[in-house]
Amino acid sequence: MLYSQRANEAAPKTETSATIVLKRSQAMVDMSTDVTNSLNLEDRQPGMRCCNGLEYDHLNDGEAQHLSDDLSILAHPIRLQILDMLARHPGQVCVCDLEAALPVKQPTVSHHLKLLRAAGLIDCERHGLWAYYFVQRDAMRALYTRVNGQLQAFAD
Repeated sequence: MLYSQRANEAAPKTETSATIVLKRSQAMVDMSTDVTNSLNLEDRQPGMRCCNGLEYDHLNDGEAQHLSDDLSILAHPIRLQILDMLARHPGQVCVCDLEAALPVKQPTVSHHLKLLRAAGLIDCERHGLWAYYFVQRDAMRALYTRVNGQLQAFAD
């Protein structure tokens, strides 16, 4: 026997990548067939739901948008810091004090104050050149009630 013949006999046969892919595909088909045969699936008409009888109160589009708006106004650290400063101060806070206390520049502070005013959570009064801001406590309580109520519904 020649040396080359012995080498061919002793060497393990290697599969090509196409053969491996074909074997994997066949195994997946076999698995899929086994699962389908063991599940006893029911035929449904198009448009029929699989979970008949499941009834629940759900968040409608308007409620979802309102909750999203409520959460969005609170979803920024600068706005939260502004609300915190205003809520902790019993009276009005000058805009110059807010600007000095926050880690952003005046245009950014003004932008966030504008958003909070548009949401009705804060308001201001002008005294000369300066604006003095304060929390609208009734609006904050209403916001708390709405958000807390919905989060409680999610948790239950």
